[in-house]
Amino acid sequence: MKIGILTHQAAVNFGAFWQAYSLQRAIKKEFPESDVHIINFIHIKHVFINTIGWFLFYKNRKNIKNWNNVFRLPFTLYKARRKYMSLTKQCFTASQINKMNFDAIVVGSDEVWNYNDPKSVLPLKFGQGLNCKKLISYAPSAGNSDADKEIPKFVLEGLHKFSAISVRDQTTKKLVKKVTGKSPQIVLDPTFLVDWDIKEEAPVKTKEYILMYYCEHLPQNIKQQINDYATANGLAVYGAGESDKEYKECTVNMTPQQWVAMFKDAKFVFTGTFHGAVFSILNKVQFKVYLTNKGRIAKVSNLLNLFGIKDRNMDENYVFDLEKEKNGIDYADVYEQIKIRKTESISYLHEALK
Repeated sequence: MKIGILTHQAAVNFGAFWQAYSLQRAIKKEFPESDVHIINFIHIKHVFINTIGWFLFYKNRKNIKNWNNVFRLPFTLYKARRKYMSLTKQCFTASQINKMNFDAIVVGSDEVWNYNDPKSVLPLKFGQGLNCKKLISYAPSAGNSDADKEIPKFVLEGLHKFSAISVRDQTTKKLVKKVTGKSPQIVLDPTFLVDWDIKEEAPVKTKEYILMYYCEHLPQNIKQQINDYATANGLAVYGAGESDKEYKECTVNMTPQQWVAMFKDAKFVFTGTFHGAVFSILNKVQFKVYLTNKGRIAKVSNLLNLFGIKDRNMDENYVFDLEKEKNGIDYADVYEQIKIRKTESISYLHEALK
């Protein structure tokens, strides 16, 4: 069987890399005799805006002296995709995908169904124009789309083309149920389905550290007291693949494996993203979230509720104390939930594709 994965593999984003590569590995493990490829589909508008956005300079946050480090990351991720992913040749249309003669196409994970995002929305991601024996979804997210408002025609028509649908969160489940009348299964992000065997060395850090990963709009008083706590307790503050003047050093240009290792070795993580929370959980690191984006609020909240993780949100009155935070999440309980849901998720994938 020839299986293709249609997702956001080309984004300058570590989470995008790992969800795509993890789904490829998970499917290959279940169907070792099959040819499993990530469809190297390039949505020009999405890739262009994503890339241009990466190179924007924010004078209040970034240093010119770190710009070479920032500039190199897209090329580092490009090389990693070529090295680790089984990519098809680049394609730009449904007809080019159809010529590859896939028996099955898996749409997901990531926000591939966010029809409210003007830079990434595309009917193709809802199956429009695709011809294959079996079209299924695995853990797509509709992001900040709202099923209570008008739903585009291509979404209404496209969702009926799928022979099996699973989703990543309650927002997307609500959308699918409203359109199809059927309640889809919520499955785990693909990163939870594979064994983690990170072998590349992380950047050598001589100091223990607190890790930040896109904790956007975090109030300055909280940032300041986290930095003050770190200084008083002999800790550094680093960013995982992001740049900020207040970090100990610029740790942007790293391989995906090194990025994961930054979470693994962190004493504590602050994040505002879905995959920031995911990789904190995967590495059993205590973390807090600060959420301002509507889509991220929904996605991260769903993730935390799924595993019974409570009290992770910060407000403007938050005060950091590493000693008090060290037992905030009981990972023994969390991993019991992961074990159950991992079995359910892999079972869905197997049944949908067999």
